Amino acid sequence: MGKGKTNLPIMVSYSHNIVMTKAKVSELKARLSAYLAEVRQGGVVVVYDRANPIAVLTPFKEENDDLVVVEESSPPSDLKRIKGVRPRKPMNVDKLLQELRQDR
Repeated sequence: MGKGKTNLPIMVSYSHNIVMTKAKVSELKARLSAYLAEVRQGGVVVVYDRANPIAVLTPFKEENDDLVVVEESSPPSDLKRIKGVRPRKPMNVDKLLQELRQDR
């Protein structure tokens, strides 16, 4: 081996816990199973097309939704009994929305 050369794969440090592995598209195609095994173990693989990064393979993390389904308190047919609110004078809804958005 020449001066300053090692047999280690090219890796880039990312954050303080994760090491990202670089893989060219051709390498990824040839060794897909090996790269997927690395991702399964928590690794991250950055895929390059020549010198341009094009994708990142990361472990799949199933996230719990914060969505909570609340059961109905009355049947939908009760909505027919609710009277709508009508403005006293005609309104320009577009103008009203623009005014509300300007405050943001």
